[in-house]
Amino acid sequence: MRRVVDAEGTVREEGAGEEARRDYLSTRLMEAFRQTRGRGCFGLLYELNCQHLLVQVAGRLRRYASKADPRDVLQEVFFNIYRYPHRFNSEREDAFRVWSAMIVRNTVLKHLRTLGRGGRSEVPFEDLSEQPEVRGDSPLSGAIERESRGECARVYLTYLHLYLKFYGMLSERERMALQMVEVQEYSYRQAADELGIKLENLKMVIFRSRRKIHRAMRRVFDGMSPDCRPAREPRGASGEAGRLDAADALGSVTLDDGLDDLAEVE
Repeated sequence: MRRVVDAEGTVREEGAGEEARRDYLSTRLMEAFRQTRGRGCFGLLYELNCQHLLVQVAGRLRRYASKADPRDVLQEVFFNIYRYPHRFNSEREDAFRVWSAMIVRNTVLKHLRTLGRGGRSEVPFEDLSEQPEVRGDSPLSGAIERESRGECARVYLTYLHLYLKFYGMLSERERMALQMVEVQEYSYRQAADELGIKLENLKMVIFRSRRKIHRAMRRVFDGMSPDCRPAREPRGASGEAGRLDAADALGSVTLDDGLDDLAEVE
């Protein structure tokens, strides 16, 4: 710690301001902690920056209209500082201020996502880190990345092909229900009105249709036959309300579905 105290004396003689003095000391303390993992270094770092970082945390929480306790988030900030010292780069005198501001931003956003309050939000330009991202690109890493991207695209197309194939094997009502809910973004109630069935019956149709496609795809990847069959359509398009509701409720239930359910339970 003598080296840090000596450095502080040097800064005072140069007539640096309070903020520059804190930046310099914080950077040197963080560098010492990175090398030694000393608790004393981290304790001094906390005492020197806790109030300053608390103001940053509170300001960001107000920006996102969050009622979270800033002190709770501040503890997460210092936990991340303690956890990732190997990512710190002390080449600049204000390195700790820039690095800690980035940690504050990421910690606040993560905290909001945990509470379900994050959503999609724009990050102001001034909130971006001033330190450029260090990437060790090489011909080998580029080749691996291109190969991985191509493999990912191939697998994605395989999934899409199988989904389309098994979607076409569903009954007309099952296909219409899925298209309304998943493609046209109808609400369940709107789709039920369009199909002329009860809301609970539509939910059962959607659930069983998705499960059929998922089971068929899983069986293909396991090397078995897909065994995807359409549901039995109701016998009549009109009739008594009770008979129509019963047919709608049972229209997508087959003996094979019941046997599959029993096998899963066993």
